[in-house]
Amino acid sequence: MKSLFTVIVTLVISANIFAQIPDPGFEIDGTTAIVITDPQNDFLSPDGVTWGVVGESVTKNNTVENLETLFKLAKANGIQVFISPHYYFKHDHGWKFEGALEKLMHNINMFDRAAPLSLEGFEGSGADWLEQYKKYIEQDFVTVVGPHKVFGPEQNDLSLQLRKQKIDKVILAGMSGNLCVESHLRELLEDGFEIAVVGDATASAIIPGDDGNAAAQTNFRFLASHVYTTKELQTAMNK
Repeated sequence: MKSLFTVIVTLVISANIFAQIPDPGFEIDGTTAIVITDPQNDFLSPDGVTWGVVGESVTKNNTVENLETLFKLAKANGIQVFISPHYYFKHDHGWKFEGALEKLMHNINMFDRAAPLSLEGFEGSGADWLEQYKKYIEQDFVTVVGPHKVFGPEQNDLSLQLRKQKIDKVILAGMSGNLCVESHLRELLEDGFEIAVVGDATASAIIPGDDGNAAAQTNFRFLASHVYTTKELQTAMNK
């Protein structure tokens, strides 16, 4: 009969083994693209409507600069970038029910645009790109897909555009981490893509009692094949 000590040691060792989450790794190749969600003023500019809750995380993670580094790395290495933006039009404000964050976004007029076919008032608005990204987004290596409406890409053409370019692997970054980035991560995984996340090229809301950034970073680690820092991604691409 096993001693009580042996049983306890065995249980501890087993618990430690199962507690160690593997890192499957991620190989960057010709079927890899970068996907960036919501690189827009309302999230990333100090003048944006969410800065009061995301600014701490954006600043700590160096998110603005790290996202720009991703654009530069993509151009230098011939990697396509796909932008999944967030826009709300007049008809979206007529929804009959909303989740908590949807309701907040509508109340503060986040990502508002005049109409789907109109750019009236768009330049410099909260829905517009952060100014320093425009010189990249306007180039041929960047594709802007249709807007997502809640958090994930289920209602836009992101997966279609990736598939049409024979993309199988995605390096994911953008705003905000525990909402749109994580929702894109989950949906793209379910759709059969291999996903890595650049953890410090995201940021999330931090409010009293709730840390969206901590929640996002935990789930990135649980779900993605690999979580890079921006510096690690630079090293991987410069090998």
